[in-house]
Amino acid sequence: QVRMVESGGGLVQAGGSLRLSCVASDRTSSTYNMGWFRRAPGKEREFVAAISWNSISTRYTDSVKGRFTISRGNARNTVYLQMNSLKPEDTAVYYCAAYSGSYAPTGPYNYWGQGTQVTVSS
Repeated sequence: QVRMVESGGGLVQAGGSLRLSCVASDRTSSTYNMGWFRRAPGKEREFVAAISWNSISTRYTDSVKGRFTISRGNARNTVYLQMNSLKPEDTAVYYCAAYSGSYAPTGPYNYWGQGTQVTVSS
């Protein structure tokens, strides 16, 4: 079982920035594809961004393109989400996720973190 632990959420004003981090416990997770999802109040969970195991491929949902950047750490069991120009509509619980296999941005993810709250005030 791979344990995913997110950090870096918080309260920020519109236009501000946050950097989310997620560490996967399993050493073999360096070969996993990883992604970020979010769930806003009253809405379903949605895909935000993904990165392939070798960092060659990335994908973003349209609403965050140009503002968010997904990357992996040197150890490759860590994934980051740099969020700039934040908007109130970015307010959500953000989850990192991972899976092993052929790269497909939306999954199938089978390892999930517990989530970290991001709140953007207007």
